[in-house]
Amino acid sequence: MAFESLAPLLNRLPAVSRPEGHVHFKKKLGWTVGILILYFVLANIPLFGLDANSVDLFELYRAFFAGASGSLMVLGIGPIVTASIVLQLLVGANVIKMDMTDPHQQAIFQGLQKLLVFVMIVLEALPQILGGFIMPDAGLAAMLGVSVSVITLLLFIQICLGGILILYMDEVVSKWGIGSGVGLFIIAGVSQQIVTGVFNWRDVDGDSLPEGLIPKWIHILNPSSGVLDSIGFDSSGLLFILVKGGILALLSTIIIYLMVVYVESTRIEIPLAHAAVRGARGRFPVKLIYASVLPMILVRALQANIQMIGLILSSRDITIFGDYVNAQPVNGLMYYLSPINSPNDWIPSLVSAQFTGLEVAPPAIWQIALHVVTDAAMLIIGGIVFALFWVETTGMGAKSVAEKIQRSGMQIPGYRRSSGTLERVMQRYIPRVTIIGGAFIGLLTLIASLLGTVGGAGGTGLLLTVSIMYRLYEDIASQQMMEMHPMMRSFFGRD
Repeated sequence: MAFESLAPLLNRLPAVSRPEGHVHFKKKLGWTVGILILYFVLANIPLFGLDANSVDLFELYRAFFAGASGSLMVLGIGPIVTASIVLQLLVGANVIKMDMTDPHQQAIFQGLQKLLVFVMIVLEALPQILGGFIMPDAGLAAMLGVSVSVITLLLFIQICLGGILILYMDEVVSKWGIGSGVGLFIIAGVSQQIVTGVFNWRDVDGDSLPEGLIPKWIHILNPSSGVLDSIGFDSSGLLFILVKGGILALLSTIIIYLMVVYVESTRIEIPLAHAAVRGARGRFPVKLIYASVLPMILVRALQANIQMIGLILSSRDITIFGDYVNAQPVNGLMYYLSPINSPNDWIPSLVSAQFTGLEVAPPAIWQIALHVVTDAAMLIIGGIVFALFWVETTGMGAKSVAEKIQRSGMQIPGYRRSSGTLERVMQRYIPRVTIIGGAFIGLLTLIASLLGTVGGAGGTGLLLTVSIMYRLYEDIASQQMMEMHPMMRSFFGRD
C-alpha cells in the first residue's frame, strides 16, 4: 500500500499515550471534567492583537464547531471535522484503498487523520488572516513599536496553538475520559448558547427586546413597555409572538429534545448466546440512528467550508458564485448552498426584512423555496452518504461487528457459529438501518433548522447536543456497571 511508507512518520507524531490496564471510573470522570473546564478557560482567552472589526467566518456554525469567536478556540473542532470529511470521502470513493477491518490499516488511517488535522489548522487559519477577516490591531502594533506583520504572525501562531490544543484535548478525553472530546465540546458550546438564550437580559439585536426568553417576556408583558399594544392581533402580530417572542424556538427545542430521546431508544435487538457458557445471553442493539448524529457535523462542516471559499472569492471580487454582504451570501450558487438556520431564512416577510437591512434586493419566493429544497437535499442525501462512510471507517460495519461478536465467544441462537454467518445476518440489518437513520436524522435536522431553537444554537447544534448527551449518559451507565461487575470488562475486552 502506498501509505505504508508514511507509517514511520505517522508513528512519530506526538500522541497521548493510552492507559495501561483499566482506568477507574472516578479517574475517567476527573479527566473529562478537567478537560471541560480547560475548554471553557481557553474559550474565554481572547486572541492577543485582534482588531475589534474582525469578521468571524464561522459565526453561523459556532454551535457545532464548538469554537468561540475572537478566542484561542476560534477554529473549534473545524480542522478535526474537515480532516475526517476529506479522508472519509477519499476512502469511500476508493481513491485511498484501505481495509478498515485490518487493525494495522486502521492505525494508519487514524495517523493520516491526525496529520491532516495539522494541515487543516493551517489551511483554515491562513485564509482568514490573509483574506483580511481576522485583522491585526494597528494601534497595538504602534504602541509596542512593531510592524503590523508581527501582530499578524502572533495571531496566526495563537490560532494554530488553539487548534493543536483542542486536538490533543479530544485525544485525552477519548483515551482517558468518558465519550469523545468532540462531543463534549459541542455539548459545552450549545449548552452555553441555550442558557444565554433563556436568561440573557441584554438587547443584542437592537430591537429594544432582551435576548433571553424569560427577560424578553417579562419586558413584553410589562404594560409600561407598550409592546403588546403595538403588535396587534393580526398575522404580523402572531408572527412577532412566534418568532421574535421566541415561542416557536421554545416549542422546537422541546420537540427536538423529545424526538431525539425517542429515536435514540428505538432499536433492533439481535439475540446472542455464549457458545461455551450455558445460560449466558445478551443482545446486540442496532439503533435507528446507528451512525449517531455525528455525520450531520460532516454535512454542515462541508457547507461551512464551501461558504468560506465563496466568501474569500467574493472578497477578491470574484463573484461568479455569488455576492456576500456582511459575510452573508445574498445571491448566486452560494446563497442556495448556505444552510437554513432559522425562520428568518425561509419565511418570505422575514427574509425580505433581513435583506432590506443589508440594503440588497430580497430573493423571489421561488428562490427561497429552492434554497430550502437544496438544504434539505444536502442534509438528507449527505446524512445517508456520511453515515455509510462513518460506519465503515469506524469499525461499525457488518463485517467488523461480526468479527467482534465471534471473538467474544457469542453467537446467534439457531445459526451456525462462524463469522461468515454472523456477517450475513448483520448485513440484513446494519446497511439498511444506517441508510434509514441517516435520512431520518437529516430530516430531523432540517425541521429543527426551519423552526429555530432557543439561544440561536441552530437545529443541527441542538440535535447533536441532545443525542451526544443521551449517548454520554449511556456510556456513564455502562462504565459504572463495569466498575460494579469487573468480569464484564474482560468480557467486552476493556482490560
